[in-house]
Amino acid sequence: MLIRSILEKIEEKQLFVPAFQREYVWKKRDAKLLIGSMLKGYPTGTILTWDTNHPPELKGDHVYDPKQGTVKILLDGQQRVTTLYLLIRGELPPYYTLDEVTDDTRGLHVNVETLELEYFQKRMDADPRWLNVTDIFKKNVRAKDVVRALEKAGRELTKAEDDQIDDNFAAVQAILERDFPEQNIPVRASLREAIDIFYIVNAGGVALTDAELALAQISGYWPQAREAFKAKLEALKKNGFVFKLDFVVFALLAILHQGGSEMRKLHSEDNNDAIRAAWKALDAKVLDYVANLLRDHAYVDHTDEINSIYALIPIVAYCFQRDCKLSHTDIQKVVKWFYYSQVRRRYVSQLPQRLDHDLKIVATSDMPFDRLLDVIREERGGAISIAADEFVGSAIQHPLFGLVRWHLKSRGAKCLTTGVSIHHPMGEKYKLEYDHIFAFANLKAEGYGMENRLKYQLAQELTNRAFLTQIANRSKGKKETEGYLAAVAKNQSKALSLQLIPEDQELWQIENYELFLKTRRKMLADSLNAWLEGLADTSAVSEGISLEDLIGEGENEDVEFKETLRWDIRQGNVNKDLEGVIMKTIAAFANLQGGTLVVGVADDGSISGLDNDYKSMGGGDRDKFELHLKTLVINAFGEAFGATKLKASFPIIDEKEICRIDVAPANKPIYLKIADKGGVPMERFYVRNGNSSREMAGEQALIYIKERFV
Repeated sequence: MLIRSILEKIEEKQLFVPAFQREYVWKKRDAKLLIGSMLKGYPTGTILTWDTNHPPELKGDHVYDPKQGTVKILLDGQQRVTTLYLLIRGELPPYYTLDEVTDDTRGLHVNVETLELEYFQKRMDADPRWLNVTDIFKKNVRAKDVVRALEKAGRELTKAEDDQIDDNFAAVQAILERDFPEQNIPVRASLREAIDIFYIVNAGGVALTDAELALAQISGYWPQAREAFKAKLEALKKNGFVFKLDFVVFALLAILHQGGSEMRKLHSEDNNDAIRAAWKALDAKVLDYVANLLRDHAYVDHTDEINSIYALIPIVAYCFQRDCKLSHTDIQKVVKWFYYSQVRRRYVSQLPQRLDHDLKIVATSDMPFDRLLDVIREERGGAISIAADEFVGSAIQHPLFGLVRWHLKSRGAKCLTTGVSIHHPMGEKYKLEYDHIFAFANLKAEGYGMENRLKYQLAQELTNRAFLTQIANRSKGKKETEGYLAAVAKNQSKALSLQLIPEDQELWQIENYELFLKTRRKMLADSLNAWLEGLADTSAVSEGISLEDLIGEGENEDVEFKETLRWDIRQGNVNKDLEGVIMKTIAAFANLQGGTLVVGVADDGSISGLDNDYKSMGGGDRDKFELHLKTLVINAFGEAFGATKLKASFPIIDEKEICRIDVAPANKPIYLKIADKGGVPMERFYVRNGNSSREMAGEQALIYIKERFV
């Protein structure tokens, strides 16, 4: 089919791209090579089309109308066709939006004297021979325009040079008349048969990965799958967890078939109901649970901190299997294995085979992550701990750097200059950066530059890095280490120790740089090993998330904020209904899996404190507040509950005292007596639902109570 005809059929709504096709993923280099091959007359492949009057879901806004009759579906070759549409028309094809184009390949320029191809560079402005290929295709500029511009600039062209420019214009425009040989699936073929042929054409793995081919098959029997997956991935991305569609396919294969290699197992339509059910759980619960587990327990703020996100697949499968009901010990073992999977590069090579092995363990073992840790030990001859020598010459690209970052977050490390926590700091100015403790400019002057490879590696070693916020790093510059660290020690007494930076001031002198590195390597190795070993001890408790971080993350199923206990901010008086809302929240937490209620914090996370409540108690203080709270709890739930399931503390944030109430899960259903409209007390049952406390009644409550407490 002529390229001119292909583009016209797209515009005339006769040729479409099916929704199960992947997005436009070609890069500028691919587009440049395609046009270059066409200008040289080289073969550029065939296209695979399918004539049908029962098309699958289509990309773009167009909805097929049976009155259209038979249309063509482009099954293979859409990356090439899309590239040509972008470069020839200078516009997006109607089946794509800009969000679905990973790299906008428009703007390719050609030197019409030499046929050299490049994307725009500033030097082209002064050279009339460089033109945007789109302008040539659209005849916005002609060969004579270039010749005149060159002559005006003082160059006198020979007839041969003039003819060459004219011929090169014709060569570019002749691309429209190039033919893509068309392999056509006839109209009698079904959607299933068309997708099978599509798979066979791509089975070599050159154009599509096995996961992408599997997704195409899934989309054949579940047309909305791709869009459903993309919507969830976009929501996760907003919270720092960025995954590709491949990740979802691996997760589905892990859940349904306990493996990572046999993608063909997802091709059969027999998977339809199972995949939809598995995705429903992944979408509604599992993926969010895993993301929160990583952030709250493993200190992972963004997936760009992870060297292999596929280590999350066994975790996803395990959480799905356990319906996201993991004990503290379960979580600690998962986290410990995750750390070792990263630092020991478990999934850097042989990904499908390793997933096959590990997912089988997850599916069959009573203690899967104990066993998975043993696998890593066995691969390393029994040695799993971190040795100080591993840091020698290791730059920030080494997996050790990620492990150090997570460990320092667990220690509550702060930016050395601003004092802001390095665990998910908020705002662009406070984005984390990793800066040289000994400034490279100063080390370079001492012989640690690129002219000495070994010394340069020491200058870039990750042990010469500290975590700073962006605003702090910009102001640090190349201050002398001794003066800089002395100022940090003076202004923040614990900042250096929290980042495991030696506090011996002699080591801060540049002549002692290598001794500084040796000392810090040992500090890091010792601290990392103690931390990791502690995670595996069922009696050990890792450092929990700070209250500031908890508030910063906002309300959720486990956390609730109340601005006051009893003082009505709007009415300016005591409102006992507010006390009832507090009791509802406590009951709801107890009836689920426990939670934390923070009084003195507004819904938006701003700190209001307890002063209004204190004043409402006749100029009371913390003691009166705590006594009143305990009385409310005892009256509502009994003395035993108040003594065993509730703990109140009074931290101070921003110089304001607030009340943190930690509620443990109840051993039996907790009811709250609330008067109905007639004033008759009625027992009501509350459970957390998202970030709110909802009443559950009737058969629904009975079923829940049976599952939760019996």
